[in-house]
Amino acid sequence: MIIQTQAFARVGLIGNPSDGYFGKTISAIVRNYSAKVTCYESPQLIIHPQRSDRSDFVNMDDLVADVKLNGYYGGIRLIKAAIKRFHDYCAEHGFKLDARNFTIEYDTDIPVRVGLAGSSAIVTAAIHALMSFYGVEIGKPFLPNLALSVELDELGIGAGLQDRVIQVYEGAVFMDFDRDHFTKAGHGKYESLDTTKLPPLFVAYMPVLAEGTEVPHNDLRARFNRGEESVLKAIDQFADFAQQARDLIQDGRGNEIGPLMDQNFDLRCEVMQISEGNRRLVETGRSQGASVKFAGSGGAVIGTYDGDPGRYQVIVDAYKKIGAEVFVPQVQAD
Repeated sequence: MIIQTQAFARVGLIGNPSDGYFGKTISAIVRNYSAKVTCYESPQLIIHPQRSDRSDFVNMDDLVADVKLNGYYGGIRLIKAAIKRFHDYCAEHGFKLDARNFTIEYDTDIPVRVGLAGSSAIVTAAIHALMSFYGVEIGKPFLPNLALSVELDELGIGAGLQDRVIQVYEGAVFMDFDRDHFTKAGHGKYESLDTTKLPPLFVAYMPVLAEGTEVPHNDLRARFNRGEESVLKAIDQFADFAQQARDLIQDGRGNEIGPLMDQNFDLRCEVMQISEGNRRLVETGRSQGASVKFAGSGGAVIGTYDGDPGRYQVIVDAYKKIGAEVFVPQVQAD
């Protein structure tokens, strides 16, 4: 039997990066791009590399270009870490895995290292494949925790739950990571939102701005753990932006969340270093009347505008001038 699973890219609509710090966020799935995993029984356990895992290059310039785009690691370490954490999770929770080996391979078209959750998509798809292969059922609210532990605990990559929650639940989700609730229940409070109530959205990204999520997140986490007052206050404010946006969307007033998105980015600038290229990515959309913020940790932005097709084309043209790709995120399933 051949098992095939997939997990989609995502955009953080508002509230990020508070998801890693007991805050609140709203995220939406992006079906335009996905990571796919194939798994089937085999005599030995084999992980097939994907093109980003290549180790042969035309010359040094080719190698340097590849590192700038993909970093020093492809997806093999994510797959290995996912298998290891799945094994440990099953042992800890009394799931007995039968003595079968498998071959696992992955493919992804999610733009890399630009804040669209490409790494967590690979991990989430891999865990779903392993669950199906071994017939293991893990409760939906707990799956994001397992997926996060792959990068946070196994690989030491600073990240939050937002990406994993939306890739498990899909659609659009309001997430409340209240510390007390998380301690008691073992997971956050996740509320699916009516995607038809979302405002007109666009995504713009620039591959040249690629950067691992651990770069900004590891520093923020250290400051949060130290109790830095400006960071603690910012986390509370990010969460409040998400709560306000959730209430507007639920009330059918999703078109009014734009100012909150702008405030989300402006506050981020106060507590985190933002590169000139990433600021330009945000300001380009804003200069054309859109409200814009990071979709994740940088490299891609999520924006909303008045819904006029002419306005959207003006936004697209402005981004093309700086070498950015623009698309309308597909949130709903066909």
